[in-house]
Amino acid sequence: MGFILKFLLTAVITYLLAAFLPGSHIGGFTDALLLVIVLGILNAVLKPILKLLGLPITILTLGLFLLVINAAIVMIADALLSGFAVDGFISALLFSVVLSVVTAVVDMVVD
Repeated sequence: MGFILKFLLTAVITYLLAAFLPGSHIGGFTDALLLVIVLGILNAVLKPILKLLGLPITILTLGLFLLVINAAIVMIADALLSGFAVDGFISALLFSVVLSVVTAVVDMVVD
């Protein structure tokens, strides 16, 4: 039950973030559900590979390169989904940072 609740809350959060953040657009709640699924798959499959490849840069930047990896994941999700769009790298970076922070807070409250 907790997984379904977190999934739905994350979809609501992504829908609201895309509606309120400048530079990010989403078609509807169904697109938000699809975005959560795609982001979950990309974070599980592609993100570890990108983190491993970018390890030297991540060490040099004291971890700030991980923000670039998160923005890249959001931009890849933008390319895969027709109902979600970000206007550029800065918008993807802002979307990924706010989504991460709000999702972490929701996860602490739900758990």
